[in-house]
Amino acid sequence: MNVSTRRGYGLRERLGSGLFTHVAGPAGPDTRARIHDTPGPRWFGPDQPIRRVHGDASMFIGGLRALLLQSVHPLAMAAVEAHSGYRGDPWGRLQRTSTFLAMTTYGTAEDAQRAVDHVRAVHDRVKGTTATGESYHAADPHLLAWVHIAEVDSFLRAHQRYGARPLDTARCDAYVADMSRIAAALGVIDPPRTQAELADQLAAYRPELRATQEAREAARFILLHPPLPRIARAPYAVLAANSVSMLPPWARRLLALPRLPGVEGPCVRPAGHALTRTIRWAMRPAPPHPEQTDGPP
Repeated sequence: MNVSTRRGYGLRERLGSGLFTHVAGPAGPDTRARIHDTPGPRWFGPDQPIRRVHGDASMFIGGLRALLLQSVHPLAMAAVEAHSGYRGDPWGRLQRTSTFLAMTTYGTAEDAQRAVDHVRAVHDRVKGTTATGESYHAADPHLLAWVHIAEVDSFLRAHQRYGARPLDTARCDAYVADMSRIAAALGVIDPPRTQAELADQLAAYRPELRATQEAREAARFILLHPPLPRIARAPYAVLAANSVSMLPPWARRLLALPRLPGVEGPCVRPAGHALTRTIRWAMRPAPPHPEQTDGPP
């Protein structure tokens, strides 16, 4: 194997390792081994669409979009502001969320239920009152449902635009149904099971949604001031721009996020495709070392 090919493998391993560490944390390799190597029944079989969606690089864009969309519910944002520690430990929050998604999507049924039980215990402790005197409780099924449908809508839309293998209509409905199993386990009452039900529930929340000062500040932090090394800022800006471009117009208006129609089509979306392809390349399993297959270089 020539030097340039070997360097290409080295670059890919460094990029993939760096991304994985940020997303999964220092215990990521051990957690991944447990999730995928532990024998036992799973909530979702290998052919179910939830596995395809959650295993794709489009989740980087969908995850950012979900955070922005969730923030326009004032009670959800109040809970995040007071209890999540996202400013002081944004990577920790990301790692906890990604581990929960991986455990429930790919882990054994026992580990998935354990992850759900842990989150429910955390939600039960998260309660308080907003500056305007409204009470919130993270275990409230109505608030849980908003967080859930914002995630499902964001993950699915990002996958359909940027995923390596977008789903057909029937499998989009199947993905929403897959996610409803996790939602019900967390305490959501009657979660959507089809795209049509998902759209109806999103529309039903519109009268409750508004952007508080905390939501706008969170959006600025997420989009403009993430704690990243200089080398990662340009790729992150591409992720952020594509996440914003996928928000519904009303959510962008609430968060005072600009719309640049002359730029988004010809520039932002192609850059998003290029970046997700790069992430996909970097994070797919590494091939065997050439010394193990090709003999001496």
